[in-house]
Amino acid sequence: MSIPAEIERKVRQHENDISAIYEMLTEISNTLQQHGNRLIDADGKLNRIAAIQLRHGNRLDELDGRLADLDGKLTGISAAQLRHGNRLDELDGRLTDVDGKLDAILALLRNRPPTGE
Repeated sequence: MSIPAEIERKVRQHENDISAIYEMLTEISNTLQQHGNRLIDADGKLNRIAAIQLRHGNRLDELDGRLADLDGKLTGISAAQLRHGNRLDELDGRLTDVDGKLDAILALLRNRPPTGE
């Protein structure tokens, strides 16, 4: 029994088509493997970025706490300066009183006749 030439040609064509399809599938598989590897690399980089951002967040929290402490200290310093200013104002008033009294004493002493002569 002989196979007609047309059927043989079609079988060869189908074999060639199937072979070409397998080659394309191999290329697609290789490309998918490369993409998978790049995704794995990208995932690793994203994990490192996330870890760095977490450390930065922790550091920012620490700095925020230190700034709050400094703010409290500055508030204390401001209050102390206000008290010191009030105290200086009181002392200035007292010195003005003493200065006035000394001026009065000097005026009295200047108007007095000298004693012992």
